[in-house]
Amino acid sequence: MAYIVKPLVTEKMTGMMDKQNKFGFIVRPEANKLQIKAEVEATYNVTVTDVNTMVYAGKNKSRYTRAGLLKGRTNAFKKAIVTVKEGETIDFYSNI
Repeated sequence: MAYIVKPLVTEKMTGMMDKQNKFGFIVRPEANKLQIKAEVEATYNVTVTDVNTMVYAGKNKSRYTRAGLLKGRTNAFKKAIVTVKEGETIDFYSNI
């Protein structure tokens, strides 16, 4: 079972990649730190030293349109910040 949904590539994560050797991933909510570490090491062939996880709750959103008030909800997700051993890196753009 794949626990990593997709890599997280934002301005903030790019800065963390360059300065602190940390990489972000959106992961499945039921994944624990050991499973995330094992999958990152197997997929990207790097040594993981630390895994931090955080769960984001979905938020209610509404907007006014010509059709009236539209209400919706953003998705809840779990994010993992993975610290890789010094000198190693993950290249997200290699398979494009």
